[in-house]
Amino acid sequence: MSKKNSSAKRSWLGRLFFGGSKGLADDIEAKRAAKNDVEEIVSPVKQIVRGFMERKLAVGALCVVIAMFLLVFIGPLFMTNYTDTYTEVTQANLPPTMSMLSVPSELKNDIKMLDSYGSFSVGLSNAGKVYVWGATGLGTTGIDIADIPEEVQNEKIAWVAAGIDHIVAVGENGKVYAWGANKLGQYGYFDPAVNPNIAPEPDELLNGTIDASNIKKITCGYQATAILMNDGTLYMWGNKNTYQNFDTVATLDGKLTDIDFTLNYVVAVTDGNSVYTGKRGLYDQMRDNMGSATVPLREFLNGRKITSIYATSKTVCALLDDGTVGFVGDFDTSSKAMPKLHEGEEIVKIVSGTYHYTALTSEGRVFSWGSNTLGQCKVPDDAQGASDIFGGAFQSYAVDSNHELMGKWGLKGYLFGTDNYGANVALRIIQGGKMTMTIGAIAVIISTIIGIIIGCISGYFGGKVDMFLMRFTDIFLALPSMLLMVVLNTILRPGLFTLIAVLSLFSWAQVARITRAETMSVKERDYVTAARNLGAGSFRIAVEHIVPNIMGPVIVAASLGIANAILMESSLSFLGLGVQIPRASWGSMLQSAQGHILDAPRLAVFPGVLILCTVLSFNLLGDVLRTALEPKIVK
Repeated sequence: MSKKNSSAKRSWLGRLFFGGSKGLADDIEAKRAAKNDVEEIVSPVKQIVRGFMERKLAVGALCVVIAMFLLVFIGPLFMTNYTDTYTEVTQANLPPTMSMLSVPSELKNDIKMLDSYGSFSVGLSNAGKVYVWGATGLGTTGIDIADIPEEVQNEKIAWVAAGIDHIVAVGENGKVYAWGANKLGQYGYFDPAVNPNIAPEPDELLNGTIDASNIKKITCGYQATAILMNDGTLYMWGNKNTYQNFDTVATLDGKLTDIDFTLNYVVAVTDGNSVYTGKRGLYDQMRDNMGSATVPLREFLNGRKITSIYATSKTVCALLDDGTVGFVGDFDTSSKAMPKLHEGEEIVKIVSGTYHYTALTSEGRVFSWGSNTLGQCKVPDDAQGASDIFGGAFQSYAVDSNHELMGKWGLKGYLFGTDNYGANVALRIIQGGKMTMTIGAIAVIISTIIGIIIGCISGYFGGKVDMFLMRFTDIFLALPSMLLMVVLNTILRPGLFTLIAVLSLFSWAQVARITRAETMSVKERDYVTAARNLGAGSFRIAVEHIVPNIMGPVIVAASLGIANAILMESSLSFLGLGVQIPRASWGSMLQSAQGHILDAPRLAVFPGVLILCTVLSFNLLGDVLRTALEPKIVK
């Protein structure tokens, strides 16, 4: 490639992203003069192109507007699992992070155990060292769960488990450690007489030790923990308000063979013939897969025994003594069903998350089923042939026979964090941008059509028609539009259609004024007079000869109107009079963020910055279009 061509390409790229320079404009002018020292009639399109080429801000504004349109209108096509009503209490108010699947490098090659319940995960190496990763800050408490106590770091740990806001570990010496939040009985001693809704951590664990080699299972719930020994001994403590049957299950000490937590209940197995909750009829129906019909539990078992149970938020999977499974609880109709087992294939291990299950079979197959909203069921090919599996709230991991990590899948994190409902802020910004810009565009289209009709009639016919329509327009221009928008939205039912109607009602007057002025100028031109002399009617003259020739200023007004409509929508939605929560728009996101300005300012900053950038870009485009579309003769 020649130096000249290379330089030319760099010049064009520079102009594409940064606009032109005064030197460039002078060069262009000199080339024109060298060709012909005559006047050149420049078309509006060519004027726009030249205007953009010579203005850096114009190019930048155009790039921002195009990027915004692509983001908010193309982005939702890939958000197949998004819903405005999505809530997840275990993921509420998380800061921006993409580290939820980032297993520490020191742990990847020596994994013994992995667990999570909420926004962070805890791992244990075969060397007895504990690791914590993910969104480790616990809300406004100021606690970082990744700050592992020194005594835990100095001890060889045998077991770990994670709750919503605490971690429990048991050393090989039998001592039980815990850290994180503890205001609601997550660990430590609480006087039952002072707070009867808290079951304190047993004194045997606080001041003594247990046989770590005799532990069958450690599991944590929302703000509770259970340790089950091989002989059926149960240690269970925590916030009893989170589980309706806490006290009932606590009386089964010495009789249990397995235990776990759903969102509202403690579930247990005693004789292998039922999933025990102490609530009659709660889990007395079982099915062989998520979409299949239920049958009475005893009939389903037909002599088989439940060996272990694994609970999600609303369901329980029971592993039977013949290697098959059964399910109890309420299943979402969109849940992915469990894949069928091959002939002779049995399930070796099951782990559960908040809404999904992962299984390892005797053939080394690994598969996940249940909810796939956050990618929990997308098992990678490199996970197949695993020797062990571990599960978290929204993550799963596969490990080989050398304790090395083979594959991981599920929720990586949130680019902009989550809101107070646990919804992904980045997804809501994209969906909210689509809503905000759609409302702005529709309102401007409607108001522009109204303005063109009134302005064209007024300017073309003149006289009393012009006087009446312009005084009517002046009234709308004189009205305090924002105040009246608030009043009308209050009187009428706030909603999407009301918002568009109100924005359109108070946005047409300026367009009508501009259209009238341009129409009065254009109607005196020769081609309009010729059309009138040839017998063309007023409607035909307006549509074919006047409107096409006045669209330049109208387009400018429309581009500026979109910016104004976006601001108005955001303002009204912020006041609760526009798009209603939980439906996402940039304004409604600002409304929901106003209670978290101090503890989570990002909830207001992200949509606020996008509003600023979008409105500023449309205004810059409008200014450039105003200059570019001025009829002129360039030498």
